[in-house]
Amino acid sequence: MSKLFESTSINGMTLKNRFVRSATWEGMADDDGTCNSKMVDLMRNLARGGVGLIITGHAHVLANGQASPYQTGIYKDDFIPALRKVTEAVHNEGGKIVLQIAHAGCQSQPRYTGMQPFGPSVFEYKGKVISREITHEELSEIVKAFGRAAERARDAGFDGIQIHGAHGYLISQFLSPFYNKRPDEYGGQLENRIRPLLEVYREIRNKVDTDYPVLLKANSQDYVNNGLNIRDMVKATELMQNEGIDAVELSGGTIHADRAHVPVRAGKIDTEDKEVFYRDAAIAYKEKIKVPLMLVGGIRSYNIAEKLVHDGTTDYVSLSRPLIREPDLINRWQSGEHSKATCISCNACFKPGVKGNGIYCVALEKEQAK
Repeated sequence: MSKLFESTSINGMTLKNRFVRSATWEGMADDDGTCNSKMVDLMRNLARGGVGLIITGHAHVLANGQASPYQTGIYKDDFIPALRKVTEAVHNEGGKIVLQIAHAGCQSQPRYTGMQPFGPSVFEYKGKVISREITHEELSEIVKAFGRAAERARDAGFDGIQIHGAHGYLISQFLSPFYNKRPDEYGGQLENRIRPLLEVYREIRNKVDTDYPVLLKANSQDYVNNGLNIRDMVKATELMQNEGIDAVELSGGTIHADRAHVPVRAGKIDTEDKEVFYRDAAIAYKEKIKVPLMLVGGIRSYNIAEKLVHDGTTDYVSLSRPLIREPDLINRWQSGEHSKATCISCNACFKPGVKGNGIYCVALEKEQAK
């Protein structure tokens, strides 16, 4: 049997294979963040499709941390009943599901929050002031909000949570010298810039048991001038390993990177040499870090996925857009039909979500209509 289909465990959470549905904004919530029946159906179909672990799209821990329209919320107890329907649907199919929790920081959108965004420092981009500097009091409230979000996730039946520390959201902003210009204990050297992440992790651990899986999504690098680099990523994840983080998922880029290095890259991945965006970062990570690694970014071929796990580049293979088009991709591969994922990386799947219809593969819909 391929190592891809081995059963593994992350802090007591048993997974039937090494495939992960990477967090993907779904656009399947009401205006206030309450997830709807589309979300239940999506997660049920992913569980039926064979993926070992589902990670939800980012759920904002405070109302002022919303980045996207129709984004799932986790900032009040009222959300728990609807979220419980999601976890029950997945568990009924024998699946496991983790809630990703986040605050968008300077990527928060005033059209949804009614507030000016804030980040580690005043952030100007292309001559425009994007955000103001967060206060110590506001940061303290956000840290507490992450802890409360983890409690709600546990109470809603999620098998664990993932802290979103990538893609230029608030925790990622603190880690990155590109965004973080603070002169205080939260700025400067990496040991200071990682402080908010450490405080968030410790607050979460104060709210949930030590046997509750807590994962981290981290940037391999930011792909911007004076941004987080691979060396700092390894150092940061080593510090998180010392804290007790249960698994790390590596991604990369921010919305301020060039088009070739934004987190969701457009362009057909038609040859195997174009796959595995963050291979070098994964190799550097595995040289130093023993915490299980999940690797996302441009993986489209079964044999590439198998080789990544077999040679120890990663412990788990994370997929995002391929599972939007083919939620049953993992079952297909396990059956022996190993042809490449059919996703063409056009990013049209996100357009329906912006309109409130939820993400789905627009390209497939067009093909089927011919």
